[in-house]
Amino acid sequence: MYRTRVLIVDDSHTMCALVQLELSSDPELEVVAVAHNARDARDAIDQFKPDVLTLDIEMPGMDGLEFLSRVMKHRPTPVVMVSSLTARNKDLSVEALSRGAVDLFAKPGSGPGSRNVSFEGLAQVVREAASAKVVSPHRREIASATPQITAASGGFDDKVIAIGSSTGGVDALLAVIGQFPADCPPTVVTQHMPAGFTGSFANRLDANAAPEVVEARSGEVLQRGRVYLAPGGKTHLEVAHAKKLICRLREAPPVNGHRPSVDVLFNSVANMAGANVVGAILTGMGADGAQGLLQIRNAGGYTVGQDRETSVIYGMPRVAYEMGAVCTQLPLPDIASAILNACRRSSKRGVA
Repeated sequence: MYRTRVLIVDDSHTMCALVQLELSSDPELEVVAVAHNARDARDAIDQFKPDVLTLDIEMPGMDGLEFLSRVMKHRPTPVVMVSSLTARNKDLSVEALSRGAVDLFAKPGSGPGSRNVSFEGLAQVVREAASAKVVSPHRREIASATPQITAASGGFDDKVIAIGSSTGGVDALLAVIGQFPADCPPTVVTQHMPAGFTGSFANRLDANAAPEVVEARSGEVLQRGRVYLAPGGKTHLEVAHAKKLICRLREAPPVNGHRPSVDVLFNSVANMAGANVVGAILTGMGADGAQGLLQIRNAGGYTVGQDRETSVIYGMPRVAYEMGAVCTQLPLPDIASAILNACRRSSKRGVA
C-alpha cells in the first residue's frame, strides 16, 4: 500500500516531535523528514519529494509565508499551515491560503486558556490535503481570474444567496464574492475553517469585495449588500425567521464531520426562503452540503456547482452533481455571474 509522504517544517523541535507522533500513528502516512528552517526544508523537498508539507508560519530566517510562495512557484505541493492563534499568525495563515496552501490547522495550546497539547485531527487534514490539485501561481491566477465586466447592480427581488465551500474555498470565495456588486442579495457562507481564523478571513473578503463581509452574529437581520460568514469551530450557522430572516448560531455536534456544516446552512435557508434561494457549492473534500443543496433545488431554488477542472478538490461539488442537486455546473470564473443572473429572476415569495 502506498503511503502519503509527509515533510514536517517547524522551528520548534517539540512541535515537530508532536506532529510526527500524530502523523506516524496513521498507517496511510509516512513522515519522510523533519526540517527546522527553510534551507533544510528546501533540501528535504529535493531529496525526499514529499506528497504533503506541514508548515509553520514563524521560522528563523525565511518565514513560512515566503517559503510557501517559493514552494508554489518551483515545486507546487499540497501544504497544510500549522499555526498558533496569535492575531498576526491568523492573518498570515489566511494569506497563506490565498497563496496556495491547502488547509489550516491550529497548534494545540495556542488559544486563550487552552491546555490542549494534542494534534488529534491533523492526520485526517494531511490525508485530505494529499488529494488536492495544486498548481503554479500563474495557473491559479488564470483559473480564478474574474471577468473584466463588472456585475450590474439591482433587480434582485427578494433573493438570498447561500454558498458552501471547504478545501480550496478561500480562493474560490474571493473569486466569487469579489464579483458581487455592493447591493448584492444577503449572502450566507459556510467555509470549513478552524476556530479562530474566520474573523481574519472575513476581513480579507471585506477588503477585496464591494459588499460588506462580516463574521455572522446570532440574531442579525439579513440585509442587502452584506455577506455573513459562519464562525469556525463551535457553532453552526443557520437562517431563521423572526419577522425577518436572521442569522442564528446554534451550538450542536458536528454534521458530516464539520462544525459549521454546509448542510445545516443549506437546509435552514431552503426551509426559510424556498424558491428565493440561490445556492452554490464550491471546491471541497467529502459530501457536506450536497444533501442541503438538493433540498434547495427541491424547494424551487436555483443551484450551481463548481466544475472538476477549477476545483482544488472535486469532492463536495461532485457528490452534489451526481445526486441531482446541481442545476448547472460551471468553472469558477463563471459562477458569480450565474448566481447574480439567477437572483434577478422573478421570485415567488419575499424574504421578509
